[in-house]
Amino acid sequence: MVTTTISGFRKSIKNYVDSVIISNEPVLINRGNQGAVLISLDEYNSIVRTASILSSQVGQDVLDAARNQEFVEVDIDSL
Repeated sequence: MVTTTISGFRKSIKNYVDSVIISNEPVLINRGNQGAVLISLDEYNSIVRTASILSSQVGQDVLDAARNQEFVEVDIDSL
């Protein structure tokens, strides 16, 4: 993960955004004792979709079955 300060990020924001989009590697932006993470839109959408699937009962059932090494047929549209 690339790390920068808020002032460094501000100076090179275009380069950091381009880098995240091209490499899909997040950027940690430090601001004192706190921070933020810049991720690509593709990565964000993937995280949201994963959270959505895992928050459903069907998604939990699929995960449980995978842990038990069972095969479960799932209609992705039903999630």
